[in-house]
Amino acid sequence: MPMNAALEGISEEVQATHAHTGSWVAAVLRSRISAGQLAPGTKLSEQKLSEVLGVSRNTLREAFTVLAGESVVQRIPNRGVFVSAPQAEDVREIYRVRRLIEPAAVLWGEYRAETLDALEAIIDRARAAARAGVVTDMADANQDLHKALVALSGSASVAELMDKVLAQMRLVFHAMTTTADFHSHYVERNAALVALLRAGRREEAAAELRLYLDAAEHELLAHIGALPRDYSSVTEAS
Repeated sequence: MPMNAALEGISEEVQATHAHTGSWVAAVLRSRISAGQLAPGTKLSEQKLSEVLGVSRNTLREAFTVLAGESVVQRIPNRGVFVSAPQAEDVREIYRVRRLIEPAAVLWGEYRAETLDALEAIIDRARAAARAGVVTDMADANQDLHKALVALSGSASVAELMDKVLAQMRLVFHAMTTTADFHSHYVERNAALVALLRAGRREEAAAELRLYLDAAEHELLAHIGALPRDYSSVTEAS
């Protein structure tokens, strides 16, 4: 997706928040990356982003520093800043974090019946996407479900950490956009997790989630481990 299209609505958001800080810019870019609107390898033009976001280049560079620290973007000397293309060690680190926070949220988090209803609605979306064979919609539903599971923790700090993880996960999922089977067989595993929560079987749900994350990591590593970190053929976003 072109950068201008990916950042539609930002001007209204600026007016609503009156925010022009580096952390705000980082949050905007992170959310667009997490939503799949800025793909791996996309060059982030300082000039265009400064114009669209209404910020100085210094503020933009502060945001790039934050995102580079999260491995969401990569600075390449004399070439610019690019949305990262995660490799094997990036995937391992993502899943180290996920194994720590997701099962814990499922095991000890608080939820009500309407929370489970919302989770089941996400499962319905995922199943519809699977029937239609729309990989991006399956990925969206997966992201939403795991974000909602972490939200059970009730911790804003943990939720913020998960937002960063989801941005990195979106970059990983981009490599799987032509692999429908990767997402489709996790739809029912997600459904089984929610069913266990509905039945009050938290310990089983947490154990199943750990197995789920192990399987997903292994499958992603098998696919992404051989991909080169190559920006030689990227096209600057327009």
